[in-house]
Amino acid sequence: MAKNTERLTKKLIDALPLPSKGNKITYDDAIKGFGIRVTHKGVKSFVLNYVVNGRERRYTIGQLGAWTVTAAREKAAELKRQVDNGIDPLEIRETERSAMSVKELWKEFEKRHLPSLVERSQKDVTSMFNTYILPQIGKVRLKDLTGAQIDDLHKHVTKNGGSTRANRVLEALRSAINKGIRWGYCERNPADGFKRNAEEAKENYLTPAQLETVFDKLNEMPNEKAANIVRMLILTGARIGEVLKAEWTHFDLDKALWIKPSSHTKQKRVHKVPLALETIELLEGIKERSKSKYLFPSETGKPMHDIKKPWAWLQKETGIKVRIHDLRHTFASLLISEGENLAVIGKLLGHSQHQTTMRYAHLMDDPLRAAAGKIGAISRKKTND
Repeated sequence: MAKNTERLTKKLIDALPLPSKGNKITYDDAIKGFGIRVTHKGVKSFVLNYVVNGRERRYTIGQLGAWTVTAAREKAAELKRQVDNGIDPLEIRETERSAMSVKELWKEFEKRHLPSLVERSQKDVTSMFNTYILPQIGKVRLKDLTGAQIDDLHKHVTKNGGSTRANRVLEALRSAINKGIRWGYCERNPADGFKRNAEEAKENYLTPAQLETVFDKLNEMPNEKAANIVRMLILTGARIGEVLKAEWTHFDLDKALWIKPSSHTKQKRVHKVPLALETIELLEGIKERSKSKYLFPSETGKPMHDIKKPWAWLQKETGIKVRIHDLRHTFASLLISEGENLAVIGKLLGHSQHQTTMRYAHLMDDPLRAAAGKIGAISRKKTND
């Protein structure tokens, strides 16, 4: 440490000469280690030299002008008290400066986890972060993120994107922060337990009569390949992406099985699906004319990308306004109407979580009522006997 010490004052500091090169520190004679550093370019900054845990450290308090001599001396005294208690103030500052922001977490999430999601989810999560999360809280450090900020974000998205979208945005943020905890970037998740908006079910279901209409029109559809895709969706309850990417090697027609590879499923697991006789007949008919490894190749030889135009044609011809994904909901609803239980339906649909299948629980009313009616019939019979 330099030997020149004087009582630091504004007058003394203004009079200090500039060094010919590098910098020179003049120390205060009252607080050990507190001084003013003057560079050869004329920059004057208050510093504090100290030793903690055997390490020599230098803490830059701030530049003259932004800090008065009095304020800098008070700060130095405060820092000295921390040092006396074994605390390293410079280490605290470095830790705070390096604390990850929400935006930085997103960059890590984007690099380390996003590629593991299916393409549709990748696009959706990216949109949620870029549209809502980063503009609102991107600069906030994870250690400083509060429940109030989470709630404000939820309100903002509810107002601008709708109730359901707000829930999905917060779920995406919550998932990313949980990854941050796992990776050691933070220790808590303020998005846990946020109050979700009530959501109205969007699922639409085709009635048996509507399905008959759809099948009739499929026989008239100009695009036969698209018609067979729709038939596969109805018969299997599969996701559109699973059907479009399907390859013949994924099927064992002799055993009536569709073995979806983990790279094709939303849950990233191999999913074995038993196939109905009608589905086998459909596939055998397609295979007889197929020259591709894909069930539904495009003109380029790659899998078809979508069936938007044929689907629009079908909607116009039938007058039935449903989404393609609603065919999956229809598959589930028809099984429930036949008395099948939710556990079996969940396995057929490839749900990894029971609560996902529970969205169809309200459709169980009629089968349950019919089952209860059987008990009533037995009761009446016994009473009459």
